[in-house]
Amino acid sequence: MDRNPSPPSSEAEEEEGDAVGNTVYSKHWLFSILTRLIEVISPEKTEPAVSPEEIQTELDEEMENDICKVWDMSMDEDVALFLQEFNAPDIFMGVFAKSKCPRLTEICVGILGNMACFQDICMSISKDENLGQVLLQRLCDSDSPTLLETSRLLLTCLSQPEVANVWVERIRENPSVYDCVCFIMSSSTNVELLVKVGEVVDKLFDLDEELMLNWIKNGTCRSVGPSVDDSPEELPDFKIVPCILEAAKQVRSDNPEGLDVYMHILQLLTTVDEGIQAIVQAPDGGKETWSLLYDLVCHELCQPDDPPIIVQEQKTILASILSVLSAMFASQTEQEYTKMRKNMPLIGSLIRILQYMEGCGKRSVDNSKESEQQETGRADLNEEDFHLKILKDICCELLSNMLQELTKENMLEGLHQGHLNEQTCSCAFQNLLPLYFASVESFLEVLREADQTLADNLEKRFPSLKVHT
Repeated sequence: MDRNPSPPSSEAEEEEGDAVGNTVYSKHWLFSILTRLIEVISPEKTEPAVSPEEIQTELDEEMENDICKVWDMSMDEDVALFLQEFNAPDIFMGVFAKSKCPRLTEICVGILGNMACFQDICMSISKDENLGQVLLQRLCDSDSPTLLETSRLLLTCLSQPEVANVWVERIRENPSVYDCVCFIMSSSTNVELLVKVGEVVDKLFDLDEELMLNWIKNGTCRSVGPSVDDSPEELPDFKIVPCILEAAKQVRSDNPEGLDVYMHILQLLTTVDEGIQAIVQAPDGGKETWSLLYDLVCHELCQPDDPPIIVQEQKTILASILSVLSAMFASQTEQEYTKMRKNMPLIGSLIRILQYMEGCGKRSVDNSKESEQQETGRADLNEEDFHLKILKDICCELLSNMLQELTKENMLEGLHQGHLNEQTCSCAFQNLLPLYFASVESFLEVLREADQTLADNLEKRFPSLKVHT
């Protein structure tokens, strides 16, 4: 990046003992920067013409260039260990406590983030309770670059199994983290920041169900920022869901991976009853959640003009979305947005996903024959098949539940709109039988009222249905 120039190397004439580890970086130079950093936050005197506030909020260009070089250099383990040895984390603590310069704070958090990529240093940083508390306070910062680097650091630590629980417990004991994270998700327009914060929340919920439950319950009795709603007190205010939805809408068009993250967070919420209730008992009854997910499935993902292989690329986000829709449909069948007359396009989309998966299945079989002598190839294919199977199971469960709710009028509408025909019904039956026999049988009974000929043709293609007629 342009803002971070290439790090300096020691001159050829410098003594060999000045090198940091096996690098060409100079210990003396690094030490001098740390010393200057201490002087920046603890100046001996202030020039009369310059106010103390101005000195604190602006970073000298030369100092910024040098500290940015250290930021780059800290990606090297030898340099990171050197910084650890000379108490750089403690110096950065002083920066966080005294400096009013956002750029300096951002860089120092960024350096710590690089250092935390190395296990031993990550353990040392994580076990420092004071540093841990100060870093969590950075989540309340108003500076987006600092928030981004803080989130990156937290994600790095949470991804280290040896220290993840330390951070989970620390975050659980700091209610302000919930407020700060919700505020970021609900108000930030910085897509890069939203994605990183989403990854932190996703990791936290995946690691600790108790913390997820706490955050769900927090939203029922606390508000993020000043209240702008005069709603009656007896109406619960589930903050976590609206915040997730707002962030998802922000990243939707610019960052598909970020959208995937937020859809997975919603899916994690549905793994506990309290999470499902947080979605469907929101003031709008879950309408906003359903509308967003419906729109994604019916108008953006796995579309008719996409090649079937697209389902392989989109399998994780589709699985997350369909899981949430399935949980909502099962728990809120009386809500207007779940009425079948409004959801025939969703049935068409579910069947199209199954059709595309059949195409991918045939491709996987062909590829596996070509890869019989390649262990890695087979492992990759097995992983692909595993994720596709998860998607298929979720898709079939939702489809079976929706088919059972169809009326004759719904059926006629689906036939007229092209969502239901012999090809799509055959694909649905092929995937639903025999596990969802009752659902298929119920569907077929209603179909006879709408289109007897189509029902007869399907019975011929699936003899097991005719036997039970």
